[in-house]
Parts: sequence; C-alpha cells; structure tokens
Amino acid sequence: MTSSSNAQHLLELVQSRKATAGVIGLGYVGLPLAMTIANSGFKVVGFDIDPGKITAIDAGKSYIEAVSDDILNGARENGGFIATCDFSQLADCDVIAICVPTPLTKYRDPDLSYVENTCREIASSLRPGQLVVLESTTYPGTTDGVVKAILEKTGLRSGTDFFLGFSPEREDPGNRDFQTSTIPKVVSGDGADAATLMTAFYGAVVKTVVPVSTNATAEAVKITENVFRAVNIALVNELKVVYEAMGIDIWEVIDAAKTKPFGYMPFYPGPGLGGHCIPIDPFYLTWKSREYDLPTRFIELAGQINTAMPGHVVGRLAEALDLHLGKALSRSKVLVVGLAYKKNVPDIRESPSLKLIELISERKGQVSYFDPFVAEIPKTREYGDLLGMKSVSWDKQTIESFDAVLVATDHDNIDYASLSEWSPLIIDTRNAFAKRGIVAKHIIKA
Repeated sequence: MTSSSNAQHLLELVQSRKATAGVIGLGYVGLPLAMTIANSGFKVVGFDIDPGKITAIDAGKSYIEAVSDDILNGARENGGFIATCDFSQLADCDVIAICVPTPLTKYRDPDLSYVENTCREIASSLRPGQLVVLESTTYPGTTDGVVKAILEKTGLRSGTDFFLGFSPEREDPGNRDFQTSTIPKVVSGDGADAATLMTAFYGAVVKTVVPVSTNATAEAVKITENVFRAVNIALVNELKVVYEAMGIDIWEVIDAAKTKPFGYMPFYPGPGLGGHCIPIDPFYLTWKSREYDLPTRFIELAGQINTAMPGHVVGRLAEALDLHLGKALSRSKVLVVGLAYKKNVPDIRESPSLKLIELISERKGQVSYFDPFVAEIPKTREYGDLLGMKSVSWDKQTIESFDAVLVATDHDNIDYASLSEWSPLIIDTRNAFAKRGIVAKHIIKA
C-alpha cells in the first residue's frame, strides 16, 4: 500500500470501530484508557510486564481506584478487552498507545528506559498501517526523536508505512468530577496523515479533542501544565514558611485571597510534592533546556523549595515535641497519618510521606504510619528500607501510644475528632483539623 492508502485503510477501521487498540502499561493511566476505548466499541488488548496485573484482570478484580470491578468486567464480558504479557500480540493491533512510566534517575535526569524498551517491543512486530501513540509525559522532541528513531530501525517509515502521534495523559487519581472520557484530549501527529488519524481515533473515545500542530507542541503542553502547578505550589510553600515566622496563618490568607473573583487562583501548601507528574515532569524540561544553553531558574528554584518541605516539617515536629512535651525527637514515637501522596487514593508514588518517615528515622525517632488505603508499603525505587512496613491499627490505645501525630495526607475517612482527643500533640500539614472546625493548642500547623 502507498502512504495514503495505509492511512485511508486505518482511518476506515477507526471510523467503523473495527480497529483493534493495544494499550501498553496497565497502571493508573493505561487501565482507565483501555476501559474508555473498550466502552467506545473497540476491541482492546492490554499489555503489561507484571503478571500480577494480568492475573487480577482475568479474575475480574481491578487494582485501580478509578476502574471499578463492574467496569472492568463489563469491558471483558462484551469481548472488548483482554489483558496479556504476550507482546507478540502487538502485531494484531492497529492503534498502539504507550502508557509507561517516565521517572527520573538518581541524578534527576530523564529515565526513558521504559519508553525505549517498549518501543523495541513494538518494533519487533511493527507493520504498515499501524498508529503508534506515546502518552507518557516527557520532554519536547521525544516522540519525533527517540520513539521514531527506534521504530524506523525496522526499515519502515513514519508517515509512510506507520503513523506516529503524541497525546499526553491527564489523569487525576481520586478526582471524581472527571473521567478519561470527559477530560479534553490534546492530540498531535508526525505529519498530516498521522494528525488526522489521531483526531479520528481519540475523537471516537473522548468527548473533546484538542489538536495541536506538532508532537513537540503537545509534549510541551503537558510539561507546561505541570510546571505551572509545581511553581505555584512552591510559591505557597515558601509563603507558608515566611508567614509562619510572622505568626500569620497561610491557610487563612489563601481562604481570604480566593474570594477575589479575578486574577487569583488558590494553591495550597503541604509537606512536599508527590504523585507521578508534578515532582518529576518539570525536570524533563530543565534537562532538555541544557541542550539550548538556557537556564530554567523558576523550575529549579521551585524544585528546591518543594524538595525542602519534608525537612521543614520534620524540623517543626522536633520543635513542637521539645516545646509541648519536653521530649527530643530521638526519644519520641511518631505516627505519620497518610502515606498516599494525595487524599482518598492508595497511590504512594513519590509521596512526601515516605521522605518524612525516612527523615524521622534518620533522627532516631520511632516512626510508624496509618493509612486506610495503604495496608503495607510496597516496593519503591528509593525507599527499599521501608518495604513491608504495615499500617498500624486505628484504635484509641494504639494512637495514644504515640507522642505525636504528623498528618501528611488528609484522607476524608479519618476520624479527626477522635484523633484530636487521642493524641497529645498533632502536627497538621494539610489544615485538616481547622477545615473541620477543630482548633486546639496541641494542634500545630506546619
């Protein structure tokens, strides 16, 4: 087939819902995407290197909060979704979406190993007439550079034989106001045919499609969204420290400031940044900008401020223990409440709570955690020593055994009134108690 006939044939498959979609990486991004595509009438094959995920899916058990068992089984029972570790089945897929992690190395450089390995798997069975889409967040130029280069080693050419696009994921775990299908989808393609196919495919599975001119532009959109959040969170974190020294409550300041109906958007301080995007993605742009000899001072400064917040919080904890209980942190038992990086989800990726536990341990404090969503700390890239630590039980006797409670994540299903009664000292990094009308001298905001 010619380039135009390859594109036309695939377009017809998409428009008729006869195309088979492959989603690589069945995590917080990939599984909801697979469900959305399947619910739109396409056959979907989900791929993952973790056999545990495939076993769970085959048993009809979802491990992602945004995907209920009913949704998962509905997609499986109508024949629209299967899951496998067998990547040879990529040859049967007409559209392939890459939803794998893009972490940082220990030197805070981009780690594209997951993307690169996935592209090599795709290349081993790449055929004419396929559309390959990168959804993983990365620096501008990755799709047309790294991904395209690996795929074209097959001898097939992007825009002629296969088609290449980028569409950044915009998942927000725990946000019940938006689902994958209702979040506007930015799309782009390498050439006119790829752009048309991207618009047609995603237009068939989500409510709103936002086409942009190039893959690099779409990659920059995602980076910009997360840089915006990282910089503004750093700003309020810095203001918190300054106002704290002045005896001013940053939470009261924000609540008053957000009454202005224009020119202001509220951001809130915390014990540090967590999640799969904001602590990581801005540094992809910082790394790429070095190629152009351009500094990214705002991003780097924001990173320094946000990274320093766990240390600031532990410092406040030590001060409060000394002032209120006359005890050193090294002789104290501390309970960290909330292990997840944000409330009402079990997601601990890049959670500042892990750093808080590490810092308290380094200062010889005895530290435990409670989280209703995380029963045990799983394997993490940076905190291997915490593997297997279990959440303590929630009862009066257990909570009273700790000298201090540090609220790192303000889950809604925690009984804050009882926590206030049971604990002699509370360090609240999320304003959880004041928001519920609980104010007491032993509750310290930090």
